[in-house]
Amino acid sequence: MKRSLIVCVSALSIFLTQCTKEPLNHLTNEESRIYISNYDTTVTFSNYKTFRLADSVANIQNNQLYSKTHSDLDAKMIAAVRNALTQRGFTEAAAGQPADLGVTVSTITNTASHLVDYTDYGGYYGGYWDPYYWGYSDYSYYVPSYYGVYQTNETVLSVDMIDLKNATQNGDKLDVIWSGLIRGTGIFSSATINNQIAALFTQSPYLKTNQ
Repeated sequence: MKRSLIVCVSALSIFLTQCTKEPLNHLTNEESRIYISNYDTTVTFSNYKTFRLADSVANIQNNQLYSKTHSDLDAKMIAAVRNALTQRGFTEAAAGQPADLGVTVSTITNTASHLVDYTDYGGYYGGYWDPYYWGYSDYSYYVPSYYGVYQTNETVLSVDMIDLKNATQNGDKLDVIWSGLIRGTGIFSSATINNQIAALFTQSPYLKTNQ
């Protein structure tokens, strides 16, 4: 299974990064957002016609399912994903009917630990685990005589497509064939969620059906 990763950032953000001192301190919420998509390049998405969308949002914390919720914002996120799929020709399966795709919306919160060496002019030693790029980076580190540990916490929005059509021939193994991720400041806003979901799907033009 081959996968392709696409990361989209604002062009204005790149410009500011090149020209402004401490540019990240001056970005607007919109400019701070990063849209990431990852998909199975062996899949022909036009072969899929129908989808079933989870009616609640899964809240995942430190790689564990914490809860499922259906707040007003959750409902808007789900509706935005449904709209994006129907605009690309997919049909939502009726209750009790089989579907080609299972689609989930999740919030993912993870805590990353950072080790700082205060004896070396603030130099950095340590490992950083960023789970949002579908990979794990673990670097060994030297522990100085005087160091400190601090943690960062970020919540991102994730949309995943699961292959239900071929589950039986895969031995009931469910494969995630597309994942989209939104990270940045102010992503959980009712006023902007439709535009964010639209931007995420726009960078994946192969997500369409021929029906």
